[in-house]
Amino acid sequence: MSLHDDLTAVRRNLNELVRSVERLERDVEDAARQAPAAPRAPRQEGMVQVPDTPYDSSLWTDADDEGLGSRGRRAP
Repeated sequence: MSLHDDLTAVRRNLNELVRSVERLERDVEDAARQAPAAPRAPRQEGMVQVPDTPYDSSLWTDADDEGLGSRGRRAP
């Protein structure tokens, strides 16, 4: 494939993307006009306290250590 062919393909894909985004924007506007506004839940501000107590170890029974493999197995 030549550089000209690559640029033509990129231009065609970009134009298709622009058309798709425009279509999506119209769909969102239509949906916003048709749907009644849903009441929003009040936003909670501030910090969330996380307790210092350890987690229940039974939560981790039979769990694999992510990226380390299963417990009790050796790495090759």
